[in-house]
Amino acid sequence: MNETNRGTINYMYFVYILRTSSNTLYIGQTNDLERRLKEHKNKTSRSAKYINYFKYFELVYSEEYLTRIEAMRREKQLKSWTKSKKEALISGAY
Repeated sequence: MNETNRGTINYMYFVYILRTSSNTLYIGQTNDLERRLKEHKNKTSRSAKYINYFKYFELVYSEEYLTRIEAMRREKQLKSWTKSKKEALISGAY
């Protein structure tokens, strides 16, 4: 969260990529990355069902956006990419 000059709080939105124990990639978006990772780790009811099938995962990539709509658009874009293109982004080659 960021504080503006007027004292109101602006949230940052994150698009993130997790690598699962089976080497699959999961893409999501949130306004609180730390909380979201804890939800996934603890396999809470708010966690993505897909992640619950794996022993573990690691955060391999994230981006920040000022608005939820920007984050949602980027999430949709990344989900449409091939795995090799996602891997290139993660490695910094894209």
